[in-house]
This record gives sequence, structure tokens and C-alpha cells, in this order.
Amino acid sequence: MTEINPIAEGDTWTGARWYDLEDSETGALRRLFLWVPQGKPPAEGWPVLYMTDGNAVIGTAIDAVRAQACYPSGTNAGWGVLVAVGYPTGDAYDPFRRSWDLGPPPGRCYPPFWEGGEEVRTGGSTEMARFLLDQVRPFVAERVRVNPAHQGLFGHSFGGLFALWLMFNKPAAFSHWIAASPAITWEDSFLLKHQARFDPGAQHLYVHLSAGEWEGDRLAPFQIGTEDAEARLAEKAKTRTIAAAQQMAAELAELPGVTAEYETYAGENHMSVLPVAVNRAIQKVFALS
Repeated sequence: MTEINPIAEGDTWTGARWYDLEDSETGALRRLFLWVPQGKPPAEGWPVLYMTDGNAVIGTAIDAVRAQACYPSGTNAGWGVLVAVGYPTGDAYDPFRRSWDLGPPPGRCYPPFWEGGEEVRTGGSTEMARFLLDQVRPFVAERVRVNPAHQGLFGHSFGGLFALWLMFNKPAAFSHWIAASPAITWEDSFLLKHQARFDPGAQHLYVHLSAGEWEGDRLAPFQIGTEDAEARLAEKAKTRTIAAAQQMAAELAELPGVTAEYETYAGENHMSVLPVAVNRAIQKVFALS
């Protein structure tokens, strides 16, 4: 296997190692965060949790593992490797880049995020999937002893959309699929066409969908009476985040070889749900029993 050399690398304050990797086909730079537990890996290799929006989630994920894996009899969570794909930025997100990477094809064009900015495009998930599976995975496997049969993918919002789209098209890529607040109804619910053709094959898959309590048809208490309250209610009726995720989980649970669950996180909105969902992904992928 050809060695994949990072453009740059370094350490984060969280204890993770980061690498800036160049996409072999497009030349785009993405930042890979890698965290490995101390000690000897299991005979079969470490379980692995891959995550999108790496800049926003890696610190939370590391703390959640460290806090729980040291007390397995009380948490049922063990040690595992964390791999998070983000971008060379000090911000939590690169909204322009993630729109392309995490928005599945065919995609559309949208106005710039800021005045004078570039037109926003979606539809690049095929590139992101290739980068994740054909470059990131070998890169990690060259450095860490991992269990190829026990690997999960977590994504939130657009990341959840990406995870579900990838599962419907490459179900054998991961054993665990965690989609928090997934944008199922994005771009006229095209994702449902992929679901209709979904065949999990012979392998067993675990799927966990979730959303925050205030992502349904009700406003959060702090949003009631605000100037944009009516507009928010109209958007909620359009996106149907909770209802769409509940329905998809129920339909997936009926498929042979698929264990699918849905969970609502009390008191959380679309953004505050992120650390809760990251923690749940760790509990599911690194579960001991």
C-alpha cells in the first residue's frame, strides 16, 4: 500500500494528533484528527469511531471516552480509537467546505454565506466518501491496529445526512451508523429514494437516529414570542427533523439484519444536541455488551 504523506501535522491540546491530508484526486486539504488510547490494543484491534465535522467534535469525543472507559463496569463503555475529519481552520466549522463535502449528489447551488463570498454548492459527498474510505482508512490502519469489523460513523445535521446516504449506498463500509439531527428532508427529501433501494446485504448493521426535543414542531421556550417565531415554526414544519428520523428508524428496524433505534434528547436544540449525540455515539460504538 502506498504511504499517504500528510502536508502538515501536529498535536492538539486535547491529546489528538492532527494531519492535513491532500485529496488524491481533487487536491483539497482536509484535517484529520486521530486519537488513540494508551496501552495495548485488543487482539482483534481497537474499535473505531469515525466522525464528520472533526473540528467541532474531537475534543468532546476524547473527554467522553476518557471519562467513561476508565470505569467500564459502571458505564459499559470501553476504549477505542477516534478519527474525525475536518478542515485546516481554527473554527468549529467551515460551512462552505462542509456544504459540498456532506451534501450528497446531485446537489444544488445556493447564495454565498457572506457578502462577496463564493456561491455555495452541495453534492460533493461522493468525493468525501472516496477520501474517507480510500485515503483516511488506510492512513489510520498504517498507524494503529484497528478492528476492521467494528467501526462506526457519526454525523450531525448535514453529517447525519451524509452518514445515512453512505449507509444506503455502501452498507458494508461500517458496522455502526449514528445520525444525529439528520437533514432527511433536505433538497426535497431525495434521501428517501436511496432508502427505497437500500439492501443491507448479509452483514448486521446497527443504526441510531436522534434529534433534540426542540427540533420538532414546537419552539424552544427561549424562542417563544420572538420576532422570528412564526418563521421558525414554518421551517420546523418543512424540515420535520424529529418526525422524519422517527419514521426512518421505524422503517429500517423492519429490515432483516438491521437493528435501528430512535432517541429524542430532552431540552436540546439543533446545535446544543451535538455533545449529547457525540457521547451517545461513543456509548454505542464502544459498548462492551
